[in-house]
Amino acid sequence: MKRILLFCSAGMSTSLLVTKMQKAAQEKGEDVAIDAFPEAEMAKHLDGVDVVLLGPQIRFALNRAKKLCSEKGIPVDVVNSMDYGMMDGEKVLQKALKMCEDSNGGVLK
Repeated sequence: MKRILLFCSAGMSTSLLVTKMQKAAQEKGEDVAIDAFPEAEMAKHLDGVDVVLLGPQIRFALNRAKKLCSEKGIPVDVVNSMDYGMMDGEKVLQKALKMCEDSNGGVLK
């Protein structure tokens, strides 16, 4: 199972996106766990995580997130603003799975 975490200012604005990503994963038969948390709590939620995505509203936190995630070998990026605004769970899920694949040398864990 792949574990994907989304972070935003308070962990609430991404909850709808998480729901849509979970639905897309279920439709594709992907074995994933997806959760959202406030960016301030990032450090305590990184154990066992495969991919971290930041909401576009906290793009400013990317350098801090990269530092925290690189220590654990976790790829991190910002969700595309258009995909976020449209709440396109399928596209965001595809991005997360691609990041996971790329970080594992082309092999999904």
